[in-house]
Amino acid sequence: MTELPVDGAVDHPWVVIPGIWGSDAEHWQSRWERDRGPDAVRIAPGSWSEPDPEDWAHAISRAVAAAPRRPVLVAHSLGVLAAAHWLVDHAEQVAGAFLVAPPDPETPAFPPAAAGFRAPNRAVQVPTALVVSDDDPYCGVDRALGFAATLGAEVLRVGPRQHVNVASGVGDWPEGRRLLEAFSARC
Repeated sequence: MTELPVDGAVDHPWVVIPGIWGSDAEHWQSRWERDRGPDAVRIAPGSWSEPDPEDWAHAISRAVAAAPRRPVLVAHSLGVLAAAHWLVDHAEQVAGAFLVAPPDPETPAFPPAAAGFRAPNRAVQVPTALVVSDDDPYCGVDRALGFAATLGAEVLRVGPRQHVNVASGVGDWPEGRRLLEAFSARC
């Protein structure tokens, strides 16, 4: 079921940018994408399991071009790093970016297969929200807050939600959906 826009706001489509290996059917991104129907476009890189930053950037560009109007990026995990770097040169193509649970490439937990991905290093010129979990094993709170400051992003702290994925037990993650809808209404 497609949600109606909040207070008559523009109903932006979404470009869904999962993390490494994509989001399985039970991940909140996949559930939201199914609910959204044709107003959600998922990136389709050729390198899900051996992620290549350039391949992912091209996949974001293709998905944004396929959206019916300027979308909001909805990224999770490695998708956050891909989106942050893509936005530096392409922000004018989107209405905003909703970034959830960034991983820290400098931690031992970061997947070796994604070694080409880097932490955000420049501000982006589009409304951006960074959703931060207080107990994310892939990125400490201080580091995530540093990423937000670098990007110029609004910080949305959600308490202890681990990596905000299937393993953390968030399910459909209705709290996150409300945060996205409120953010999107401001874009």
